[in-house]
Amino acid sequence: MAANARFTPKMVGIICNWCCYGGADLCGVSRFQYPPYIRLIRVMCSGRVDMKHIIEAFAEGADAVFIGGCHLDDCHYITHGNYEALSMTQLTRRLLEHAGVDSRRLRIEWVSAGEGIRFAKLMNEFSREVEKLGPLGQSEGEEAEEMSAKLREVLRLIPYIKIAQREKLALHMRDDEATYDQLYSAEEVEQLLSKAPVYEIDQDKCKACMICLNRCPVGAIVGAKKTPHFIDQDLCIKCGTCLEACPTRFGAISKTSA
Repeated sequence: MAANARFTPKMVGIICNWCCYGGADLCGVSRFQYPPYIRLIRVMCSGRVDMKHIIEAFAEGADAVFIGGCHLDDCHYITHGNYEALSMTQLTRRLLEHAGVDSRRLRIEWVSAGEGIRFAKLMNEFSREVEKLGPLGQSEGEEAEEMSAKLREVLRLIPYIKIAQREKLALHMRDDEATYDQLYSAEEVEQLLSKAPVYEIDQDKCKACMICLNRCPVGAIVGAKKTPHFIDQDLCIKCGTCLEACPTRFGAISKTSA
């Protein structure tokens, strides 16, 4: 590739159906220009965007992710999903930083269906910023493959993280958007990840009843009838389902910190 060739970022936009997607549609109808390499994905509500979607996008090589929703207090659902999207995005930024990804590569904004010009402006601003950052790994000073491996490790812990932070993730702090910026500290997230639980099955206590094996959502428990089970730690997502499922009279599953 020529030395002076312009870098074309891989950018993913996940936007809500009712407002931001309407703004994007108006932008197109009005012929307002923004970079064609931004790939838009429509969801019914920004509250449907999951940490897994964002982190997996980066792990697969995206250079930036944009989330667009209705303006706060204008959500089309009584759940006010955009507040949950805001909280989720702040936590995801900290998780990205843990994996070595520049958090400026993730952005969340509010756009109404009548704000086609605003949508184009945001896309152009964000794309210019990402172009300056360069390909994933350039501004971070790390190899993209190394960051992808770290992101994969974080992906495995998403169920545990969502359970551990469920109260904050469900907050609706209306008229206090700035507070979300300080909702999760880097130290808090580092501690959370360092204390990720490890679930193990005591072979002497296991009665091979198959209950935990059938309940595991990811098939991380290996075993059969009349054969004591064990947990494949490479597949385990730390959700704790097995511990809850194991009959108390057996008590075969234990939980410890990593």
